Amino acid sequence: MSVRSPFTHILVPVDGSDSSISAGKLAIQIACAHKIPITFIYVIDCTVTSDIAGSTGKSIEEVGRELERKGRRYLTYMENLAKEEGLETHRQIRHGVPYREIADAAKEHQASLIVIGKVGCQGPYCGRRVGRVATQVLEYTTCPVMVVRPQPSQR
Repeated sequence: MSVRSPFTHILVPVDGSDSSISAGKLAIQIACAHKIPITFIYVIDCTVTSDIAGSTGKSIEEVGRELERKGRRYLTYMENLAKEEGLETHRQIRHGVPYREIADAAKEHQASLIVIGKVGCQGPYCGRRVGRVATQVLEYTTCPVMVVRPQPSQR
């Protein structure tokens, strides 16, 4: 009797942080083990874009283009790692509220697992708490979510 994998597609939000890179690498291992496709997503938070523009004097469009370039770089890095393992990969840049965009992408891609970094925590409890976006993804998605800490070598 063969056991069927509970996973059919993995979604990985990336932002270039150590924990998102760790999450991406772990997701690649899981996708290899289950022989399933993986989608990497980078979300440009419209509020952050506006805040950066306001504090730097750049236009919202200019900041958006800079963030898109950054996002493409992160997505290319993760996608290349996955392709080296022979995986089917997809990538997407989205604009909006991160947890909503991640939840919507999970539905659109019929993701059976989201693997996300533990990012976003600041202050004295940083090592003990899950970041805001990861927490919201846990609350607002219907598929399983794996939250990944950065690997010690990446800290």
